[in-house]
Amino acid sequence: MMLRPKHLLFSLLALILSLSPDASDARLGRSHHCGPSLCGNVEISWPFRLKAQPHKCGDKRFELECKRNHTVSYPMKYGDFYVLHISYVNDNHTLRLVDASLIDGNCSIPRSSVPNYYNYYEDIINPSYTLYLVNCTTKMNSADYVDASRCPTNSSSSSPWTYFYSPRESNISDFHQSCTFVAQLPWPFRLSNMSGLSTFDIYGHLLKGVDVSWYVPDTIWPSNPVLKVLQLLVSILQTTIFAYIGSNLHFLLPGIFRNYYYEKGTYYISLATSGIILGRTLLGMFCLIAFVTHKLMRRHLSMDDNIENFLQTQNNFMPIRYSYSEIKRMTENFKVKLGQGGFGSVFKGKLRSGRLVAVKMLDKSKANGEDFISEVATVGRIHHVNVVQLVGFCVEGSKQALVYDFMTNGSLDKILFSKETCTLSWPKLLEIALGVARGIEYLHKGCQMQILHFDIKPHNILLDGNFIPKVSDFGLAKLYSVDDSIISLTAARGTLGYIAPELFYKNIGGISYKADVYSFGMLLMEMVGRRKNLNVSVEQSSRIYFPSWIYDRFDQGKGIELGDVTEVDENIARKIVMVALWCIQMKPNNRPPMSKVLEMLENEVELLELPPKPFLFSLDMSSEDHSKTNTVDEATTSKNKGFKVKLEEKRFGSMFRGKLHSDRLVAVKLLGKSRASEGFIRPIILLDENFIPKVSDFGLVKLYSVDDCIISPTTARDTLGYLAPNCFTKTLEAFRIKLMFIVSECY
Repeated sequence: MMLRPKHLLFSLLALILSLSPDASDARLGRSHHCGPSLCGNVEISWPFRLKAQPHKCGDKRFELECKRNHTVSYPMKYGDFYVLHISYVNDNHTLRLVDASLIDGNCSIPRSSVPNYYNYYEDIINPSYTLYLVNCTTKMNSADYVDASRCPTNSSSSSPWTYFYSPRESNISDFHQSCTFVAQLPWPFRLSNMSGLSTFDIYGHLLKGVDVSWYVPDTIWPSNPVLKVLQLLVSILQTTIFAYIGSNLHFLLPGIFRNYYYEKGTYYISLATSGIILGRTLLGMFCLIAFVTHKLMRRHLSMDDNIENFLQTQNNFMPIRYSYSEIKRMTENFKVKLGQGGFGSVFKGKLRSGRLVAVKMLDKSKANGEDFISEVATVGRIHHVNVVQLVGFCVEGSKQALVYDFMTNGSLDKILFSKETCTLSWPKLLEIALGVARGIEYLHKGCQMQILHFDIKPHNILLDGNFIPKVSDFGLAKLYSVDDSIISLTAARGTLGYIAPELFYKNIGGISYKADVYSFGMLLMEMVGRRKNLNVSVEQSSRIYFPSWIYDRFDQGKGIELGDVTEVDENIARKIVMVALWCIQMKPNNRPPMSKVLEMLENEVELLELPPKPFLFSLDMSSEDHSKTNTVDEATTSKNKGFKVKLEEKRFGSMFRGKLHSDRLVAVKLLGKSRASEGFIRPIILLDENFIPKVSDFGLVKLYSVDDCIISPTTARDTLGYLAPNCFTKTLEAFRIKLMFIVSECY
């Protein structure tokens, strides 16, 4: 088994520890004891040791030197002190120190320093209070400075002058600019200022000795050279981090962090480091912003180049190219908004000739160039009375606009779905249906290229002042060769409720112009019903899905219930419905082409036959059928005497009533071979005698790991009306499909 790097490093450190002779003692935090010894009146015991003792005694960092058997010298980094007393009490580890120069009794000034700040790993003493010794080139007359000369001098004007000084805010940088730091002396108590202290008083306190705390540094493996280096690196890193943070806090917030100050060199290096880091960060952010901006500009420029190249190759275009300022002028700065579509907003405008136009501004989020090219490429070459006329266009950077003829009566959906009574007569509705059919038939067969619209719906049918319909909104249109009977698409296109099933059910048939025929059939249904085909707000549940309800009535020989209408109007409505039912057949091969649709709309209704029920809604949805499924018909029997009571028949097979030997009632479902592979069924909820719901019919169920929140079925599964849109529109959720059961997504 391979060891990870961190495990290998840990093993190596453990090996070094085990090989170290002093490791066991060091882990206990102590060295060998050699017993106490005396130097004058001072007891020397662990961790202190005398220089003359064996090396195994005490800790070398606490080494003292006995002189003349009555004083103990404690050499420091910045001078020597004499030790007058050592306290070993647990809660009072102190050393009483006095500067060695004061014991000699001459006029020398104490110049031995204690550490400026406490280093946890190196220093073993920590003075509670300190007093500074400074040299000044000018004589100081402030009460904060006390003359440090012990003996009178021959000249009062001798330079430099030496003073004792205690800063008011404990900041070493507060003394006069003519003064320089000499030493930091231990002091027995806190000084708020120097007023009231004389030179004699200060020397009196210093000669008595000053108690400073001593510590045994919490160092592990003190005798191991390798680990000692590691310990030193940690100490340096810790000190560097504290110095860096403290210096920056002192620079940024001097009023709050006055005591976070280090030597000038450290201070300036820390600030310079911060400046470099800040500069590199700002430079990196600037470069990142510049890079992203450049990429976005390149993408826009690439899109603009595609559009320009496309326009240059179409020299026979009739539409006029307008500038964006002209677009703003003709719409009076986009004053009158006509509506909002899926690809942008539409505004009312007027040309200089007085001609009214509708200006469609493509949204920036949708203006990827492809939709613009698609619409200009299709509408720009079409001249038909039932297709909207493209007057002009605008392309300036991300600003893209299309200028159409203004349609006085707006879109068909505003008339059909208006809360007010529809003003269109049945003959006028038939004329509109014929006009839309002629427009679609022209798109399919009347041009050099086959144009598939993919978004036929009432919203995209515009009506001029004479209610002549115009097919509009070619943002989803595609051009194909007239020889291509079957085309390929990467994702479903269109609006739910009008999309042909083959766009997401691949096993039905190939995608062709029959997709527009299906959408046209759904449009005809809404023209007759004058409502959305799927409407859950209706009073009777049987009318929720209008195509299913109307087919059942025709199949039973009933009418449409149009109210007080003439026989001519009723025949027109019946003809439109019959044509619509042919157009919305499930399989594309069963739908007529638009030329045949036109022929059926122009013929008499008596010549039309009722088509097979489109099996997307072949499951009965009427209340009568529901009552039938909930009532057991004891008189119904099968030719096969083994299956006596049939409960219901669905697309996957028949359901029969049965009884076990224990008299327990059961439902037996026999799967039909011819139906088992069609793959369309809705979830069924069964109710027991207490109306407790039971989820049933798991014919389309798939098993996945509980950790899989995203799955990838090969084809859409479920029934239209219950099927989640991302099951067939791959652009949703980044081309991935989330499992949806009935109405809620499962995560």
